[in-house]
Amino acid sequence: MEILAVTEAVADARAKWRFRGVDRPEFALTASRNEESVWDYPRPPRIAEVAERLRVLCGELLIAETEVGLRVMETAGAPTYYFPPEDVYRLHLTMQGQARSHCEWKGHAVNFSVAGVHDAAWSYTSTYAEFASIHGWFAFFPARLDCYVGTERVVAQSGGYYGGWVTGNLCGPIKGEPGTEHW
Repeated sequence: MEILAVTEAVADARAKWRFRGVDRPEFALTASRNEESVWDYPRPPRIAEVAERLRVLCGELLIAETEVGLRVMETAGAPTYYFPPEDVYRLHLTMQGQARSHCEWKGHAVNFSVAGVHDAAWSYTSTYAEFASIHGWFAFFPARLDCYVGTERVVAQSGGYYGGWVTGNLCGPIKGEPGTEHW
């Protein structure tokens, strides 16, 4: 497993975030007793265990199912959910060449097609030390697949770029929605 060094450029990118889960912008909604505000999520992001069963389907085809999932929560975004590799039916995944994306917090990821659906999953191939626990785990885009937390089918985080899973207990506004481009 490759652990990435935090370069000056990465440190600069991390420092640009104004909101870090402590101070809330005036436009942030206040969560009710049964809700979570994405504005209370920290930056740097936090990894948490998920108590509910997680599932991903492509039509009727089961792609992944776990009861030991993790979610990454970061200020202003819907959580992303990660599945351990042993709980993913990897015969349905095809790595999409050497194309990589980079997150200044988590590291370098590669994308996967899932049962012929392009850019439907990703996995971190190298991480920063704080995110080594999700190295090699898989995350799925709910805009392209049917994703579930417990029995709830999640909605994709707006914007087309993010892979966050929006559940009914979240309040925002959530990064990616119209009008949030300046965050």
